[in-house]
Amino acid sequence: MSAKDYPTTPDGRYFVAKGRMWRKTNPALDDTARRAAVKALMQARRGVGQADSEDATRAARDKVDAAKRALGERGPVWWDDGAPDEGGKHPKNTSYADWWAGLDAGTQQVGLS
Repeated sequence: MSAKDYPTTPDGRYFVAKGRMWRKTNPALDDTARRAAVKALMQARRGVGQADSEDATRAARDKVDAAKRALGERGPVWWDDGAPDEGGKHPKNTSYADWWAGLDAGTQQVGLS
């Protein structure tokens, strides 16, 4: 299941999967930069799976982190209205609690799976 299938907050900052808020890619990234970061992320994830030592695993995970930061999914938030990063939290424990409560049970279930 891709992120587009999960419930997405009205402001487009997060999607909900496995009961947690996950930051979405910065929509202001130009297509070239986004594609390059996604390619780097996929290569880094393959590198994690192919690593044959702790050092290689650490290096690959660092590359995953760098790619996610380039996409805006980690690190400083990409919005500029002063709202905090609420990633990693259950939506009922965030400023999105009312939005979450207003979703139908089926949509919530998708976000919990």
